Amino acid sequence: SLLVNAAGQPRKEKVKTPSCLQGRKPNSIPNKKIEDPVAGKVNTSSLATTRRHLSGFFHLIPPRVMLGVLKEGCTYAATVILKNVGVNFSRFRVKQPPPHTGLRVMYTPGPVAAGLQVELEIEIFAMVSGGEDTGGLEEVSHDIEIVTETEILLLPVRANILC
Repeated sequence: SLLVNAAGQPRKEKVKTPSCLQGRKPNSIPNKKIEDPVAGKVNTSSLATTRRHLSGFFHLIPPRVMLGVLKEGCTYAATVILKNVGVNFSRFRVKQPPPHTGLRVMYTPGPVAAGLQVELEIEIFAMVSGGEDTGGLEEVSHDIEIVTETEILLLPVRANILC
């Protein structure tokens, strides 16, 4: 029961429903897009009615990029996999981060078939924006937006730059 805890005592706080049970992923925003009539569809009877929501779902592996402490003036890279876990091929695009972050995403555009994946290379040029004294470390924090047909995925990228 949601009214009592594991010891059988009444709960003091309300139980939070996990995002996976709410029908959305933690770092995603639903994309309000009109369905494309020419997109590839699976017309298998078992999937036609009950599994419509599985078209165009992507998973990020890993779901976030933590680069740690970086030396100023150097370029670093990390690879993230974008996997299509839906039943149809699906398209995506990446909104490039602003130049002042030092981040850049390199990938091959095009549709991704069901079950396949694409590599996104996250590249950062470690630079300090200057201005105030930060005590030797400056934090870079940005959420890269990946726009798919059904949702907008947010890929958090975090790093500390040693000045």
